Amino acid sequence: MYDVIVVGGGHAGSEACLACARLGYKTLLVTGNINMIASMPCNPSIGGPAKGIVVREIDALGGEMAKNADKTQIQMRLLNISKGPAVRALRAQNDKVLYSMEMKNTILQQPNMTVIEDYVRKINMENDEIRGVILESGKTIDGKIVILTTGTYMEAKILVGAKVTQMGPDNQKASLGLSQQLRELGFMTLRLKTGTPPRVKTNTVDFSKTERHDGDEIERHFSFDKITYFDVTKQWPCYLTYTSSHTHDIIKSNLIKSSMYSGVVEGVGPRYCPSIEDKLVRFHDKERHQIFLEPESQSIDEIYVQGFSTSMPHDIQEMMIKSIPGLENAVIAKYAYAIEYDAIDSRDLYPTLETKLHQNLYMAGQINGTSGYEEAACQGLMAGINACLKLQNKEPLILKRNEAYIGVLIDDLVTKGVKDPYRLLTSRAEYRLLLRHDNADIRLREYGYQIGLVNSDKYKKFLNKMKEIEELKRILKDFAIVPNKINNEKVKSINSVNIKAKTTLYNLLRRPEIKINHLSNWVDISDFDDEVLEQTEIDIKYEGYIKKAEKQAEKMLKMEDYKIPSDIKYDDVHNLALEAKEKLKNIEPITIGQASRISGVNPSDISILLVYIKTKNNSI
Repeated sequence: MYDVIVVGGGHAGSEACLACARLGYKTLLVTGNINMIASMPCNPSIGGPAKGIVVREIDALGGEMAKNADKTQIQMRLLNISKGPAVRALRAQNDKVLYSMEMKNTILQQPNMTVIEDYVRKINMENDEIRGVILESGKTIDGKIVILTTGTYMEAKILVGAKVTQMGPDNQKASLGLSQQLRELGFMTLRLKTGTPPRVKTNTVDFSKTERHDGDEIERHFSFDKITYFDVTKQWPCYLTYTSSHTHDIIKSNLIKSSMYSGVVEGVGPRYCPSIEDKLVRFHDKERHQIFLEPESQSIDEIYVQGFSTSMPHDIQEMMIKSIPGLENAVIAKYAYAIEYDAIDSRDLYPTLETKLHQNLYMAGQINGTSGYEEAACQGLMAGINACLKLQNKEPLILKRNEAYIGVLIDDLVTKGVKDPYRLLTSRAEYRLLLRHDNADIRLREYGYQIGLVNSDKYKKFLNKMKEIEELKRILKDFAIVPNKINNEKVKSINSVNIKAKTTLYNLLRRPEIKINHLSNWVDISDFDDEVLEQTEIDIKYEGYIKKAEKQAEKMLKMEDYKIPSDIKYDDVHNLALEAKEKLKNIEPITIGQASRISGVNPSDISILLVYIKTKNNSI
């Protein structure tokens, strides 16, 4: 008997099984191919806008993705560094071969972990209770909790032109039968689609016709452990090129041959990562589209043609590739394809990612309608954490929208559902100034420690960092400078205007042109590391904006803290709009805050609901 059985070894499954095993529970991972654990069937990168912050949040909670990304990076950049801190995020190019290998080794070496190479045919149910899983080999395995992280494998079909093949990503076997059982168990499934571009042989690319993009010259880390694995002087470059008018002509004249436009596609594709043919149809006024050439691994001679996803037949793909500057003589190593798969309606989940229909069944990752490795990984981590907290009879961990992008993502899923593959964006977060790259540990480290995924050494290191930030702020508040010749010369040397009255260094740092390192003209700050300096500078410069955002969040928290009784009967709430009743019954929001974000539930409905709950409570 296992405490937790995790089905699927992708990015969600990897985080889920590691979390459960590390918390001391006997854990089983069932995966179709052990060598495909945490594989990267699409882009060979981790992070990006919003997503990079999620990776930092995973690390703050005690997850694995950030560490694995640091171990296997071949290039890393901090995006939007010239913009405000709310939109800065790390993005790494990763060695896709090493990434999967390192995660596999981590899982295989983890105590309390067993890995079986097989497919799950169905969930084992007895008297409507989860009892474990039944494998395709016929073996039944008992488990107290099952976490489904099937990715894009359920009833998966590969689409290339008019050809349809029952298969999962990277020529792996599809998972058959499980989605049919889920429908029989009351879940509504939907058909989604995603795709991947061609890969070309590196030595057939003419990089002289492209624009080189290097990583940052300074060492960057996703993980707060800040362990050096990679020499920044040996980073691998990426290259930028563009589609041409010839590319567009080829696509337009062969559009009917694309799976998407030939009628074989059933699923809904990603809105924010469309195929190249979809881009041409939707953005027909654009003369060209960006194409990034990204190295996939140090061990394989392949370039990922980012921005060029397609489901055209192979012969058309050949013509398309050769029409791009720099790729005139490129040899395709792997052809592009689209993939369709089954997902569930994520509104059938509680914010814990446990299903509403069946206790002890959790779902995480692309089965919930998301896209992206990072979105999957954070769901796997949260499902694993909440499964273990349930086994301990403890309150679940539900991150709020002002606490983490993870909280935004899960709340969006369980409250709004999806119609197309969900991608996390900075614009989805109302309080993005609070949810920054730099403060993920300040927001979430305490949770990781209390749960047990962050050890005491890491926690002490975090507490010491917090102590140093406060100490540096105190120094800057206590150190005042007067408007004399020496001080104004120092101020002038850093291209700032003269001070006209006595001021503290704390207030001086509020000036946009003054950076914290400039303050070394007056005080010695060499004992503080870069992380402490960065955090202190952001806290001081954006103090007013941060306080304003915190006040707005406090108003929201009052709604989030207002629980809706679990036994409420919405049909008994008079004057509630019919649409609101149906949506509230379907989604079963836990709080008034969650109810207010449901599409179709208006402010007037919330007011009526609040009056009803207060009246009901007073009558008890």
